[in-house]
Amino acid sequence: MAFDRKLLDILACPVCKGALAYKVSEQGQETLVCNFDRLAYAVDEGIPVLIEAEASSIPVDGADS
Repeated sequence: MAFDRKLLDILACPVCKGALAYKVSEQGQETLVCNFDRLAYAVDEGIPVLIEAEASSIPVDGADS
C-alpha cells in the first residue's frame, strides 16, 4: 500500500505541530520528516507512525538531502 501524499496537507509533526516532508530513501523506505525538530517518522504499509518515541533523529547535515 502506498502512502497517500494528499495526507501531507492535514498531517503535522506531533512535537512542534509543524509541516512534514515526504521522503523516500535509496532503500525505498518511506518517511515523514520534520526539518525543525530533526525527526523522521516511519510510514508502515502506507500508514504514518507519528509517535515521538518511535521517531528517528536526523543529523543536522542529513535533513535537507
